[in-house]
Amino acid sequence: MYAVIQTGGKQVRVSEGQEIYVERLDVAEGESFTFDDVLMVGGEKVLIGTPNVIGAKVVAKVIKHGRGKKIIVFKYKRRKNYRKKQGHRQAYTKLVVEQILA
Repeated sequence: MYAVIQTGGKQVRVSEGQEIYVERLDVAEGESFTFDDVLMVGGEKVLIGTPNVIGAKVVAKVIKHGRGKKIIVFKYKRRKNYRKKQGHRQAYTKLVVEQILA
């Protein structure tokens, strides 16, 4: 059984026992988090929501919070003496999907 959830402006396909990385959630480590924005549930019978599947939930446990690798954003315009260098590290939350309730 699998589900498609929406979190952080992105859609993620998950199944039970899977580890996923999503944008930072405001939940303490070790606690459970319930996703109510379930767009689709698949398996023996496929349920597609308009836009969400009514009554479907995905329960996940928060493993840890962290920050990704640094990326460099470098803007440059030739012959104009314009250079702008900026770094960014995206915050993430690591989850383990425990249950998919349809």
